[in-house]
Amino acid sequence: MSRWREAACACVLVASGLDPADAQGVVEDLYLTVESLDGTESEVREPRRVTVVLTSDVLFATDKADLSSRARDRLRAVADQIKAEEAGGTVRIAGHTDDRASDAYNLRLSNRRAQAVRTALSTLLAGRGLDLQAKGYGESRPRASGTDDASRTKNRRVEISYGVKAS
Repeated sequence: MSRWREAACACVLVASGLDPADAQGVVEDLYLTVESLDGTESEVREPRRVTVVLTSDVLFATDKADLSSRARDRLRAVADQIKAEEAGGTVRIAGHTDDRASDAYNLRLSNRRAQAVRTALSTLLAGRGLDLQAKGYGESRPRASGTDDASRTKNRRVEISYGVKAS
């Protein structure tokens, strides 16, 4: 096991109230999730894939699929990250909504939003040989359960997932 995985496992155990000396078994994969302090962005790093999650409130006005200027700035940063990590293959863009409207409406809205992000990223990543795929899932894949504002905010999001070379 690499030193950083060993250290990360020890941190998880200590945070869970367990003694690392008592740990047994093998760590197959370790995923790192980082979330912004305001909860509007997060990133999940797996061995060969990175997923950037942006809440729809950062990207779009309520009930709209037009990107805000703030969204364009954030997508430019995501595109720069994809370039810096020399991502290859397919970039998947998944749109998600909360549960406030009908399933059919939410599916259409999430698809329009995913397509808007795809269009912006295709311009920013032109000439890279990447296959950008966009799909809307409506409210079918919630990130948080509940009908309170905090849960609904987490569920309104766009996920941008791309492959990276294993480290």
